[in-house]
Amino acid sequence: MISRLETRLALLAAFVLALACITACKTKSPATTTASPDEITVAAAADLTPAFEELGREFQSATKTKVVFVFGSTGMLTRQIENGAPFDLFAAANVSYIDELDQKGLIIPDSKAIYARGRITLWTPNESNLRLQGIADLARPEVQRIAIANPDHAPYGLAAKQALQSAGLWDRVQTKLVYGENIRQTLQYAQTGNVEVAIVALSLSVQSNGRWSLIPEDLHEPIDQALAVIKTTKKEQAARAFATFITSPQGRAIMKKYGF
Repeated sequence: MISRLETRLALLAAFVLALACITACKTKSPATTTASPDEITVAAAADLTPAFEELGREFQSATKTKVVFVFGSTGMLTRQIENGAPFDLFAAANVSYIDELDQKGLIIPDSKAIYARGRITLWTPNESNLRLQGIADLARPEVQRIAIANPDHAPYGLAAKQALQSAGLWDRVQTKLVYGENIRQTLQYAQTGNVEVAIVALSLSVQSNGRWSLIPEDLHEPIDQALAVIKTTKKEQAARAFATFITSPQGRAIMKKYGF
């Protein structure tokens, strides 16, 4: 004779089995599933932030491919790529870093291209009492702190160092220097009042709320900026498409707007 407890257990088991069947039957068919858009990850020099953010929006609008950016100093990003970081495209602030990765077999060689030339500026906040006429004014006693990006791994920092050396100022201002990890941090030091003046990228200067003046480009080596598709990418076609978009007429117009 079946006990009341056994009857209840049998009914409970039947209920669980029926619930599992209903859940399985609710699975969406392939025809009703919406595929998510493609996504690529782009490592990019910090000076590119405003320009590339706009380029990314325009590219996604045109192709439905989302672009995720990792901004930083070119040297640091290069080291990350060497250590296997999963980037699809790298836009460096100096072609020498792309050449370095090419020599190590870490990029797709025929994807390498120059996409811009950068410039550096002297930047001060609008509220500053300093009125700098040129780079020579950095030796003035009232200029006590000067921010530049670290020249060991930031191309714009190296250009700043070269300009100071060419102007005969390097030895005179070294004790005043404060190093940013990348060019955006360098600008932030001046924006927050941690330094009186910063040497930063023109592309950041034109978008900032401050006063700036160009440093003559004959004081430093050209800042030729290059890009390349990373060899380990699983999204080569999309990465190449974004690289092509950057150098297209529409892309160049955006880059020019930001000082490149």
